[in-house]
Amino acid sequence: MKANEFRDMSQDELNGKCSELKSELFNLRFQLATGQLENPTRIREVKKDIARVKTILRERELKAMEA
Repeated sequence: MKANEFRDMSQDELNGKCSELKSELFNLRFQLATGQLENPTRIREVKKDIARVKTILRERELKAMEA
């Protein structure tokens, strides 16, 4: 997903998306270890999506602290 799509989400949706992505990453790593992973680039995509979500959450936290 693009960062703009994440910015349109609410705080609760972002937290839910982050936990969803973390569980997907766990499953992908498990598949990699067992040799069942079909698309290894998906791991990188999921990691970057997690980073995007965390960045947006942090931006909102800092913005709330300023106000």
